[in-house]
Amino acid sequence: MWERVEVEVFLALAEELHFGRTAERLGLTTGRVSQVVRKLERRVGGPLFERTSRSVRLTAVGGQLAQELAPAVEAVELALRRAVDAGRGVTGELRVAFLGEFVAPVLLKVAALFTERHPDCRVDVREVQLFNSRTSLEDGSVDVLVASFPFDGMANGPALLTERRALAVPAGHPLAGRESVSLEVLGDHPVVQYPPATSAGFKRDRTPDRTPSGRPVTKGPEGSTFSEMLSLVAMGKGVLPVGEHARRYYPRPDLAYVPLCDAAPIRRGPVWVEAHANARIRAFVQAAADVAAADVAAADVAAAHVAAAGPAAGVLPPG
Repeated sequence: MWERVEVEVFLALAEELHFGRTAERLGLTTGRVSQVVRKLERRVGGPLFERTSRSVRLTAVGGQLAQELAPAVEAVELALRRAVDAGRGVTGELRVAFLGEFVAPVLLKVAALFTERHPDCRVDVREVQLFNSRTSLEDGSVDVLVASFPFDGMANGPALLTERRALAVPAGHPLAGRESVSLEVLGDHPVVQYPPATSAGFKRDRTPDRTPSGRPVTKGPEGSTFSEMLSLVAMGKGVLPVGEHARRYYPRPDLAYVPLCDAAPIRRGPVWVEAHANARIRAFVQAAADVAAADVAAADVAAAHVAAAGPAAGVLPPG
């Protein structure tokens, strides 16, 4: 079995490819790093690194070892973090962010249930924007993000909100007066684009490259925030598929929201980095699942009451 320092030195040097930077990163001397590497190479029976006066490179054997060893070490560290979290219980601070004003109310409902169950854990709620939502999760400044799916490479669920889609167009646009439109109209107009930081899967879902029949979609200009993207639409730079909640939370006299009749609904809920998962995150996701289940049950009860009352009672279905 390798010692921990040997694993740390090997993986750090495989990333840095520089003895000095590796030593500084691990708080060791350069001589100690060299000593550890030589010991590992004797154990393996061959060189792990090619060293010259100017460069350090992994050998084929070293590259394969790094590729296979790194995930195993990460899995061990994750298991240890989970064990520590389980032993400590749900305490400390949970940093939760939301993307879009329309998810804030349901996020606060989940946070209230979480706090009721875990009073020793403080919940810090903040807002992020399109350009920094993903990096906030990746760098650990946010533990859980409540946003729309899909979120490439991230764990997500359950869905707390499900909404139909609409097309944002300028108020004077030829489509503005329609009762509904098809996704096929995206082939007739430029489509405003999300910022580069947004994941590829999300972009394919919201602003596809082709219509359902295969027609190409012209890419319009990019916006860095949702409000900026709507402003680009109002300026006549393109159209933008959005969720129907935009009509309520972003009402503007220079915009019109036209329902998209053939688009799948948008689903929004918790998103997090699985490798960062701990007792706090799992407890919050459980609270979200319980809130979602309670909302579904309440909606079913309301629908049953409406059906039982019937038209004779003067009850109209919600619209």
